[in-house]
Amino acid sequence: MRGLGDHLSIGERIAFYRKRRGYTQEVLAGLVGRSTDWLAKAETGRRQPPRIDMLAELARVMRVPLGDLIGQTVFMEDDKQQDDVPAVRDALMSPRRLSRLLFGPQAEAQLPMPGAVRPMVERSWADYQGGRLGNVVAALPGLLQAAQELEDRAARSAQERMDCWAVSARTHHLAATTLAKVGESDISWLAAERAMRAADESGDPLVLASAARSGTHALLANGRYDDAMELGETTATWLASRIEEDDPEALSLLGMIHLRAAIAAARHQDRPTATNLLGRAETLANRLGSDANHWQTSFGPTNVMLHKLSAELDLDNVSYVVENGEVDVDHMQPERGVSHRIDYARALTLAGRGDDAFTELRTAERTSPQLVRNNPRVRETLRDLIKQSPVSGGTRSSEVFIMAQRCKAVQ
Repeated sequence: MRGLGDHLSIGERIAFYRKRRGYTQEVLAGLVGRSTDWLAKAETGRRQPPRIDMLAELARVMRVPLGDLIGQTVFMEDDKQQDDVPAVRDALMSPRRLSRLLFGPQAEAQLPMPGAVRPMVERSWADYQGGRLGNVVAALPGLLQAAQELEDRAARSAQERMDCWAVSARTHHLAATTLAKVGESDISWLAAERAMRAADESGDPLVLASAARSGTHALLANGRYDDAMELGETTATWLASRIEEDDPEALSLLGMIHLRAAIAAARHQDRPTATNLLGRAETLANRLGSDANHWQTSFGPTNVMLHKLSAELDLDNVSYVVENGEVDVDHMQPERGVSHRIDYARALTLAGRGDDAFTELRTAERTSPQLVRNNPRVRETLRDLIKQSPVSGGTRSSEVFIMAQRCKAVQ
């Protein structure tokens, strides 16, 4: 229920949907195998919010999207008002996408060339990694229209067929990843499905491996951790037999597939699988030899470490994240660095180090306001920081509250 109120805590959201379903605390607690006291404390904020796997189980039992319990990422308007997610939805859900036989292009239609569209897609990928989500959302409707036209061209031209489908796959992958980032988990899955279908048609193993990442993003956003693990394992097994041993692009894609599956395993509280997958990714990163950005993966030793920290946070190993979270991310793509700072700030807050946590959030916000503002984890962290601030207030207390207002963590 996206309109529930971004300022509400996770516990308040659980209570809202529990009452909406007509469950007492005793009934809901029993359905998820917990005590009534545990649920009462979670709803009132007298304990930390449930782990992500338990939130997914609560969402399943109450039949609501996971994002509605966590708090949807509400896309923040920037100065240019580049917030037209509905236009992206319209481009994905156009009836012309349903049947090429029914809605095929007219014979005289001028269709784009893949070589002309590809640079535009890659520029938007650079915007995504740079944290400029407004630019990506503004560009996506036109890019998705061009991708559909490229698929029409593929049906006409055998010579350009593979290139047309490959560019379409990259476009829909970008859409799926961006939509997952801004909280549109339902249409993120639609875009991911189209990315993988286009990748299948391209016949390129690397295009398909890259598109599979969009599938893991969409599945994670929807709380489908088992499915994300299955997709990751299937993709890795399929790709491993089709790549050159020292191809840096293939190593990067395979490594990222392992990392995304590791996060899915961690959110499912499956430590052995997460550890195994992180180890496999680390082996590939060592073979690669350095941090790189093939296929916009940001893959390398540093990204493996960042994913390990994120996995440990999902596994409730807060002390590990606090002790090892000071990682130099200035050389990384901003999207990766900001995501790490948000995770690190969360761990620092849970450890009672509010000043350090707020410093990380401010640094992240300066790097990319749109990746920080209205991020559900940021909102929860800011609410906790407000609780930890001295009653008498002070400079930091005031700054935390002002940032919380910017991020819609409080009214």
